[in-house]
Amino acid sequence: MAEPKKDTIYVDIDDEITGIIDKVRGSGGKVVALVLPKRAGVFQSIVNMKLLKRASDEADKNLVLITSEAGLLPLAGAAGIHVAKTLSSKPEIPTAPKLEDNGEDTIDEAGNTQAAANQTAKQPPADNGVETLQLDDDELPDDKAAEPPAAKQPKKFEPAKDKPKKDSKKGKGFKIPNFGKFRTKLLIAGAILLLLIVFIILALIVLPKATINVKTDAVNVPVNQDLNLSTSQDQLDTSSDVPTVPAKVESDQKTYSQQVPTTGQKNHGNKASGQVTVTNCANDSGDITLPAGTGFSSSGNTYVSQQSVTVPISDFHGRNGPCQNNGKATVTVIAQSGGSAYNLPAGASFSIAGGPSGLSAQGNSISGGTDNIVQTVNQNDINNAKAKIATNDSTEKSNLQKKLKSDGYFAITSTFSSGSPNVTQSAQVGDVANNVTVTEVVTYTMFGAHEKDLDTLVKNAIKDQVDTSKQSILDYGLGKALFGVSSSTGASAQLNMQATAEVGPNLDTNGIKQSALGKKPSEIKSQLQGNPDVTDVNVKLSPFWVSSVPKKASKVKVKIAKPTTTKNSNDTNSQ
Repeated sequence: MAEPKKDTIYVDIDDEITGIIDKVRGSGGKVVALVLPKRAGVFQSIVNMKLLKRASDEADKNLVLITSEAGLLPLAGAAGIHVAKTLSSKPEIPTAPKLEDNGEDTIDEAGNTQAAANQTAKQPPADNGVETLQLDDDELPDDKAAEPPAAKQPKKFEPAKDKPKKDSKKGKGFKIPNFGKFRTKLLIAGAILLLLIVFIILALIVLPKATINVKTDAVNVPVNQDLNLSTSQDQLDTSSDVPTVPAKVESDQKTYSQQVPTTGQKNHGNKASGQVTVTNCANDSGDITLPAGTGFSSSGNTYVSQQSVTVPISDFHGRNGPCQNNGKATVTVIAQSGGSAYNLPAGASFSIAGGPSGLSAQGNSISGGTDNIVQTVNQNDINNAKAKIATNDSTEKSNLQKKLKSDGYFAITSTFSSGSPNVTQSAQVGDVANNVTVTEVVTYTMFGAHEKDLDTLVKNAIKDQVDTSKQSILDYGLGKALFGVSSSTGASAQLNMQATAEVGPNLDTNGIKQSALGKKPSEIKSQLQGNPDVTDVNVKLSPFWVSSVPKKASKVKVKIAKPTTTKNSNDTNSQ
């Protein structure tokens, strides 16, 4: 008879009984050996043992627990499950604990019950010819691989044939609850509860907001005022129509540089040299002397004589007859620049710079010129570097504003100035260089004044236009004021200030907010419209389900509407 197929399953200490049952059912072996870890809590329950036994019987599997823990043996015996110490040991059903028949039921494969005592009484004998399980030792855990096998020869292991019988006299078998589904439902219920709590918090605490918009009888009053800024002034002087305001000049110096490759070229090779013979056929001039440094040109090249030379007059056939070309003199010349292009063959003709008509020159042999091309600086290179320098005026403007503000001054940005740059360069035009660097040093300046002094100028400018006993200046308008610069020096500046001041009732926005907390919109309107300077009140609540202002001040905003009317401009203080 063919040997039944065996399968070994290693149980992890965290495995659930349902997962172990699935592994047994899915095993391809007829005999299934479950190798248990030490202190496997899932097998400490008689219910789990019986569930495992029932599942193996339903799947027609012969189940063997591989364990040496003595505490599991009574439970395995009560469930009728074979136990072996090692994979090579003989499996046996341990002796079940002796229990009185107290009516406790066991569970059979059909859900019916049977007394535990009967189950124990009908256990198969310990030695029933069950086939010994054989696996390689290296498949065992460390603590089990070290145990010696109980027998060297495998023994047969036959599955137990006795199964719990149905006892119709007992009540119906109880159903084992599905803990997996229960846990899933519990998690879903917990998630729904958490979402509900989050929604309640959002709906009642986080999302509710309120905005209270208040309109008043405030008006705009234009201001047009000339003023002088002076760094030498200690305090505001309003004795004249053009007040003098104490000021400070903040400055910052920045260095910018740009490097570009040079595009000029010069031949630094050897200069060609040789001799030129000059013939004097100038009949009316007599002997002619050419000073040292006289230029001789041929084929576009210039050569310079190295010494003075006197050329005698040639003979003529008669006064106006042909020249005999016998008045000659030789002079040494050197090419004006280096280069092989200045080399000329013998017999080349030359013209003489500044020489009288009748003089001619012919070269003997001009040689020795060599080529050595180098990069040089030209003016275009310097201009190109200047054009590529990028100054950062906007950043410097912002930096000066911050410096003035940190010193307690109101920065007047229209006075921002970038002085004429101081330009230097690493090489001059004609210098030998592969690149040239142009550097610009720029000094930035900006005036600042004390804000309280400017507020005083605004207040003085509008005092005849509003009743300050009934109205207050809500905004002096310096944030949007325009300052025109008439002239400026390093220590003073003449400006024109144009601003729009807001004049109206001085409402306490924080007091309005505190008094509105938790109230209905109608209560807030009734309270604020009792002020004769308030013309309209609008309370906006969000989201739509909110019916009253939140009780937290950070959730409430109070906005005083800007004036919509403007008084006629008063030019009595303008120049």
